[in-house]
Amino acid sequence: MDLLAVPPVSLRQLQYIVAVADARSFRRAAEACHVAQPSLSAQVALAEEQLGIRLFDRDRRGVRLTHGGEALVDQARRVLLAAGDLRSLAQQFRDPFHGTLRVGVIPTVGPYLLPDITPALGRDYPDLTLIWSEERTERLVEQLDSGALDAAILALEAPIGECEYAILGRDPFVLAARPDHPLVRPHAPATLEALNGAPLLVLNEGHCFKDQVQSLCAHTGVRKMSFQATSLSTLVQMAGAGTGVTLLPALAVPVENRRGQLRVRRFAPPVPGRTLILAWRRGSALRPAFSKLADTMRKAYPRRKLMASTARETSHADGK
Repeated sequence: MDLLAVPPVSLRQLQYIVAVADARSFRRAAEACHVAQPSLSAQVALAEEQLGIRLFDRDRRGVRLTHGGEALVDQARRVLLAAGDLRSLAQQFRDPFHGTLRVGVIPTVGPYLLPDITPALGRDYPDLTLIWSEERTERLVEQLDSGALDAAILALEAPIGECEYAILGRDPFVLAARPDHPLVRPHAPATLEALNGAPLLVLNEGHCFKDQVQSLCAHTGVRKMSFQATSLSTLVQMAGAGTGVTLLPALAVPVENRRGQLRVRRFAPPVPGRTLILAWRRGSALRPAFSKLADTMRKAYPRRKLMASTARETSHADGK
């Protein structure tokens, strides 16, 4: 292909076209792009003329992509991502740790890990601004693929698509219930088989932690409660009230059981758990920078705190 013969469609025009496709409205697209609607409409019309194809059908129901428009919008997204990679590559050679990175984190990790790793990141990279965004796994992976996020902290056991990643640490699961519950009274480590017939409290749909717990317990005969929580905090409150037992990531125990309302029991090997990772879009020009960020996160990962907290919660529940 002769690159000099490519139709002179600008990146700005491609941004406008993608915005209209996403919003299904010229008005909403203009608002999202912070531009006057007549200006956006004119640029889209000019792009259609330059490309020689109509991208959108307009009627009373709104704006719809034509068949050709769907293919061209998909390509426009790839072009915009490539343009972002060009900027990232320049930043990589300039100084990848001077500027801003957008990093996502899943809700069952954010409140419990960020307080440990953000001070370390600030010390190692004082000129780097990290903008954190908390979402569920599916949405974070979508945002990585689209370029809306640069990286994300996820669980490796969840569906992460084609993302590249670096491992941060292991987060074991523990059994938790009200201190007088028979399943948490023994001092010996628990087994998943011991959950047979137990009422199990879980998170609601969309949380990868719920999917991991259900997969682990699929053959144990647990009774999943009709109530499904939206957060680990709610799980803890319900378990503390004697509604049932639950599994918690050890990372969350120091925060969620700070009042000692639960007794926590570790599991015998092989210990169920999850592997936390820093993930980024495959082929990102910032891969070397993400690897260094992961090194800092890994060093700040609270391994000793995890061990100490679960031991302490068991001891407190015994009244020792």
